[in-house]
Amino acid sequence: MPELDVRGATSVITGAASGMGAEVARQLAARGARIALVDRNPEGLDAVAATLAGEGHTRHVVDLADDAAVERLADDIAARHPRVQTLITCAGSSMLGSIDQLTMAEMRWLMDVNLWGTVNITRALLPALRREPAAHVTHLVSIYGLAAPAGRIPYAMSKFAVRGFTEALRHELEGSTVTVGAIYPAGVKTGIILHGRVAAALDPAIARRAAEAQARMYHTEPEDAARRIVAATVGRRPRTMVGREARLVDVLARLAPAGYWRVMRGPLREATDTTTPLQDS
Repeated sequence: MPELDVRGATSVITGAASGMGAEVARQLAARGARIALVDRNPEGLDAVAATLAGEGHTRHVVDLADDAAVERLADDIAARHPRVQTLITCAGSSMLGSIDQLTMAEMRWLMDVNLWGTVNITRALLPALRREPAAHVTHLVSIYGLAAPAGRIPYAMSKFAVRGFTEALRHELEGSTVTVGAIYPAGVKTGIILHGRVAAALDPAIARRAAEAQARMYHTEPEDAARRIVAATVGRRPRTMVGREARLVDVLARLAPAGYWRVMRGPLREATDTTTPLQDS
């Protein structure tokens, strides 16, 4: 399959105010793409927009869980960008807490952000993407869409669901001009775990301990992850692992689909512990 020529075409990037979304925007702009930056954080969007090479970029402040707002966003992007070639969904959040600590409202909130926000923007932009001779949708999933750890139930649920949506959509669009791919990052230093939400019933100090333990396991720089995401998007690849841990987890989940947690439990013990009280110093 021939690679996309992004010069002069538009890439819509959600979660573009920080982290991987911001780095992907910079790297695509450097290749000559026009960027539609999408996020809930206007100050962050302004800061990222100021760093983009080239011209014709736009910023869009929107809550992707708001159906009406997303429809207006799609109309706005289509009006301001005649060639929408790629959609890259980097928006997402995390949630710490065990099933006994979480409320249904907290779990539904994360599903709205991670799953329904992804579905919403993809569905809304498909008409514009279909007008291109060749277009691609890239969804960021997670290694926790390959293997589900304890202490991350809503996050794993949302990412397994995004994986399912991505694969089913790829099959639905077979034979069309739009291809679909999934990215499975592991351990990218974006701060998502340190700034994500925690269950209200969870002791904040315990949550901080778990989040910091998880963050210590992150080794991939956002710039390096963004290079893999951009390459996968331009190359229209269906499945891309980012980071050594992602490749290992992918193999482990295939070899031991019912037993992978026995291997993962030890390394993730502190990062998934949201119940053990802190020791007095």
